[in-house]
Amino acid sequence: MSYLMQNRRGFTLIEIMVVIVILALLAALVGPKIIGRSDDAKLTDAKLQIRNLETALKLYKLDSGLYPSTEQGLSALLSKPVVGQIPKNYRAEGYLEGKSIPKDPWGNEFIYLSPGEHGDYELCSLGTDGVKGGEDKGADICNWNIQ
Repeated sequence: MSYLMQNRRGFTLIEIMVVIVILALLAALVGPKIIGRSDDAKLTDAKLQIRNLETALKLYKLDSGLYPSTEQGLSALLSKPVVGQIPKNYRAEGYLEGKSIPKDPWGNEFIYLSPGEHGDYELCSLGTDGVKGGEDKGADICNWNIQ
């Protein structure tokens, strides 16, 4: 019987506690870095979407001689506007590949103004907070302030 007792091995409470402490330290160090990267990825995605919409707006202007008005909005990139100044040379397939205007990475619609305060037009995402203004990661992302 004593032979069976000698071969039984297990972890002591101290060994288990040391492993738990090491795992907790790793989670505390690595966790915030992984979580913070998703916000950075969304910011980059918003900037990319704005640049893509800008390209479509520039193609629209090449064909029609002007940017869509605020009233016509970004939907003028999908189908020929029926209000405001109607373009004469509108591409039948529109200017966006999808059949809808994309939303920003946070699920909000882009804000489009033409004419804008900073140029011919303004194209903005309200950022992570979804509210006009903000600072740091909550700041608005607009075509005129993208580096």
